[in-house]
Amino acid sequence: MAEPQSKPASEHQADVIVVGAGPAGSTTAYHLARSGLDVLLLEKTAFPREKVCGDGLTPRAVKQLVAMGIDISEEAGWLRNKGLRIIAGGQRLQLDWPDLASYPDYGLVRKRDDFDEQLARQAEKAGARLYERCNVGDPVLDAAGRITGVEAKLGEDRRPAVFRAPVVVAADGNSTRLSLKMGLHRREDRPMGVAVRTYFTSPRHDDDYLESWLELWDRRGAEDRLLPGYGWIFGMGDGTSNVGLGILNSSSAFRELDWREVLKAWCASMPEEWGYTPDNMTTPIRGAALPMAFNRKPHYTRGLLLVGDAGGLVNPFNGEGIAYAMESGAMAADVVVQAQSRQTALQRERALRHYPKVLADTYGGYYTLGRAFVKLIGNPKVMKLAAERGLSHPLLMRFTLKLLANLTDPTGGDAMDRVINGLSRVAPRA
Repeated sequence: MAEPQSKPASEHQADVIVVGAGPAGSTTAYHLARSGLDVLLLEKTAFPREKVCGDGLTPRAVKQLVAMGIDISEEAGWLRNKGLRIIAGGQRLQLDWPDLASYPDYGLVRKRDDFDEQLARQAEKAGARLYERCNVGDPVLDAAGRITGVEAKLGEDRRPAVFRAPVVVAADGNSTRLSLKMGLHRREDRPMGVAVRTYFTSPRHDDDYLESWLELWDRRGAEDRLLPGYGWIFGMGDGTSNVGLGILNSSSAFRELDWREVLKAWCASMPEEWGYTPDNMTTPIRGAALPMAFNRKPHYTRGLLLVGDAGGLVNPFNGEGIAYAMESGAMAADVVVQAQSRQTALQRERALRHYPKVLADTYGGYYTLGRAFVKLIGNPKVMKLAAERGLSHPLLMRFTLKLLANLTDPTGGDAMDRVINGLSRVAPRA
């Protein structure tokens, strides 16, 4: 662990500012604070707070929780799952998470309001200074246009404040107002998804497999249309199920459909005994955007690093965001810690500029494959063929699970791992 930096003279000054206390921001702040840096973690709302999510965590995310020292025991309220149950074409296939050296062989489920708060409190325990109800506005720039802090409104009375640090991390989600104010706009050539979900009281609440339905139909017209996306059912272990769907913008139906109505229609088609009826709905249907495959770049510019959804790190294969938010937060923290140890401003800047390459080396080729996948399943014929034929080939589906969930061992893995890793290495890192 690095030697602690000298503490700033003001409570509004620090070595690093992290804007947003979701999984990306809290993970970043945790690792920075653990390395001895003084960190301000600024969150616009107060915990607990609602976030739209499937609440299911794959082994990639579990690994990051373990690295943060989070108590993930069942006694602490975490529900473990063994793998993924896939339903399509009138068939169902149950696949366990792969047995790997790099990741655990189980996933977890936890509601986002509680999950996010646990990560934020863990960052606080590590030494990060958390400000809730801190609404960040404009960046503070020096004469060269480099960010040196942020303006904010604090508390319910929205009193003005200025926070200053030589490095700022944007972890403020898909909307990422801070990135926009720094001139970083969304790339229209990258896929975007939308997720909508709600909760139902249900006897299926303690299911130990995440469930994914690969067939979502638009039945409004003369002919039914298969949509590019999937539905999910995740038991929460608390008497409720999280039921939702994710849709990609590669479909002509993306902008014309009311996805809340699609979810309602899908739930209405479920067996009545599962309880996915309006009377059993415990929350309104809510939706959120899924920014995928590096849809905002560069990931570092003029003192600002982007992590998680702010940098468009959602996996285009499966819509998973939490694992990549946490991983990018850990990577950003490592880069910043190394940069802070350099002797001159030029050396620190050179180290910070390495961050986009770290992301590209880690995800670039894999996300390029994901963008091709998104275009492919945007074709209804391809999607229909995959849904109808895929589940009859368990070996193919085990390969598909590893590919879509990005679960391989980088070295020493099996033949499937070597194929997936090889494809990711040769694909362009755009």
